[in-house]
Amino acid sequence: MDGGMTVVTNPTVNVRLTNTISSFEVARRFNRGISIAELKGKLEMIVGASPSCMDLELFSVSDMFLQKMDDGEALLGSYPVDDNCRIHVIDKSGQISEFTDVSKVEKFELPDDAYDKRTDSARSFMKKHAVGQFNEEEMAKKKAEVAARMAEQEAAADALSVGSRCKVQVPEQPMKLATVMYVGTTDFKPGHWVGVKYDEPLGKHDGTVAGKRYFECENKYGGFVKPLSVTVGDFPEENYDLDEM
Repeated sequence: MDGGMTVVTNPTVNVRLTNTISSFEVARRFNRGISIAELKGKLEMIVGASPSCMDLELFSVSDMFLQKMDDGEALLGSYPVDDNCRIHVIDKSGQISEFTDVSKVEKFELPDDAYDKRTDSARSFMKKHAVGQFNEEEMAKKKAEVAARMAEQEAAADALSVGSRCKVQVPEQPMKLATVMYVGTTDFKPGHWVGVKYDEPLGKHDGTVAGKRYFECENKYGGFVKPLSVTVGDFPEENYDLDEM
């Protein structure tokens, strides 16, 4: 009697399949005796990628990467493929599945007047409970506050003149010394603004914003701030000549 041990290998293997075309995972059974080239032919019917554009990667049962399956003549069974391993199909053509390409999905848009009539919407809830923009008293108060603030900024701007020395104190920023270079409205934002030339390169530009020049100065010395952040006074320009001691 032969005392040797015989290992019986199941001729088929159950694997999980994932791919770069869609997010779906499917399970399939394959014969270990087929070549990788034949496997790609079968996978074409499952994932929709052309065999010539496929790269295959083998992952363990715990989804740890094992190796690439790049030898078309090698048999599936020559790779360490066990039941419930995962074969990931990489489609090099770059195609997008019709199920994952949201650009092809027709968007549903509800007309504003129809939405306004719904009683189960967020807008209906806000109207019923006078929340946000539907609270007339609160909205009127906010508009009055904004108008008062703008009037205050305009009055502060009227008190400034180009060429004045000033200090700039923007909330949560260090105080900076500067010279007023521009006072008035701008194209980049509503309201009144003050263009300043800082004594040090602590600005953002050279007096030009969005392609429009408001004043001239060296690059990184220019900035725009709100009038209430500017205080005019006797602030001599500091001498930053490093050659002197």
